Amino acid sequence: MCSMKPLKPGVIGMEPEAFLIDLDGVLSVGGAPVPGAIAAISYLRENGYPFRFVSNTTRKSRVTISRQLESMGFEIPVSHIFTPSMAAVSYVTGKAGTDAAILTTPDVSAEIVRGGIQNREDSPRFVIVGDGGDLFGYSVLNKAFRLIMGGAELIALEKDRYWMGDDGLMLSAGPFVAALEFATGTRAAVMGKPSREFFMRSLASMNADPARTVMIGDDIITDIGGAAAAGLSGILVRTGKFRQEALAGATVIPKRIISSIAELPRLLSSGELCPDQ
Repeated sequence: MCSMKPLKPGVIGMEPEAFLIDLDGVLSVGGAPVPGAIAAISYLRENGYPFRFVSNTTRKSRVTISRQLESMGFEIPVSHIFTPSMAAVSYVTGKAGTDAAILTTPDVSAEIVRGGIQNREDSPRFVIVGDGGDLFGYSVLNKAFRLIMGGAELIALEKDRYWMGDDGLMLSAGPFVAALEFATGTRAAVMGKPSREFFMRSLASMNADPARTVMIGDDIITDIGGAAAAGLSGILVRTGKFRQEALAGATVIPKRIISSIAELPRLLSSGELCPDQ
């Protein structure tokens, strides 16, 4: 049982009431579930903990992600998944925009279009950049460069450096966004983690208090650092793209570092996530 304490940003008061959970590298690695991950999510559900999955994946739509997780044994509805594509739709429409040059996979591009944004390469108001994989050849990036130089606003679905693919580490959208920022002298509006707005939007869907919500991720900067900036505590897992050297050089300190999400039920049942522990 956790003791009563005043709540402070980034400190869990009493027992955690909700969880934000990364997908790639936390629930699954290389297309297979992390051992114990299915049981950990079942524990949260059975014990009444609200949770959402906050992924910076910009190669796959939420529908595709949900289906892939289902094939691995997880029961995660689309409504429980938050990705930067929907944040981008909200951002563009919030500025009375209706069109953008969308540079990411066809699956994610289609999701953005279904959200009401027209994919347009001729004088768009926005350039939306996600993880496009082999899409990012010179001609595509050069065209994006010219559009931005011509006045289009650069939107980054995410700025992750890399992620863990089926056959090893993979470049994410961040290096390409950084190249466009450098070339154009502009700063991208970031939709995904670690932006505070993305975390707040996810929390709002559960009516969760950031001071009593825990972020579980495998990236010390994007997941744990972003969560801390938004007032959440963070648990870093040693799966996925976790690297000891990245942890050693980081300024943010996770509340816990665990071998995998499989340890979560034990931490909750033993009270080890209380502020006194």
